Amino acid sequence: MNSPIVVSLWMLNALVDTGGQLAFKAASREPHDDASVLERWRHMLSRPWIWIGVGCFAIEFVLWLAFLSLVPLAVAVMLGMISIALVMLGGRIWFREPVSRGRLAGVVLILIGIALVAVS
Repeated sequence: MNSPIVVSLWMLNALVDTGGQLAFKAASREPHDDASVLERWRHMLSRPWIWIGVGCFAIEFVLWLAFLSLVPLAVAVMLGMISIALVMLGGRIWFREPVSRGRLAGVVLILIGIALVAVS
C-alpha cells in the first residue's frame, strides 16, 4: 500500500466514484412528485448530470481494475469503502441531506476499519 501509484489509484477511484454518485443524485432531482416514471426518466436522461455520472463510472471501472491488479481483493474492497464517507459528506454539503448520529457513528467505524487495513 506504500506505492505512490497504489495510493494515487485508490484516491482517484474514491473521488471518481463519489463524483459519479453525486452526479446521479443531481440528475434524479427536481421532477415533481406526481411525475410518472417515464417522465422522471426523460427528465433524468435530458440532464448532463446523468452523463457525467456514467462517465465517472466508466473511468472508475478502469481505475478499479488497475487498483485490483496491485492490491489483494479483500484489502481493495475495504479501502474502497472510503467512498461511503465521501458520498455522505458530499450529500450533506451539496444536497443538505441530514446526517444522524447513528449514520455518523457508522461512518466513523468504517473509517477506523479503513485506517486499520491501510496500516496493516
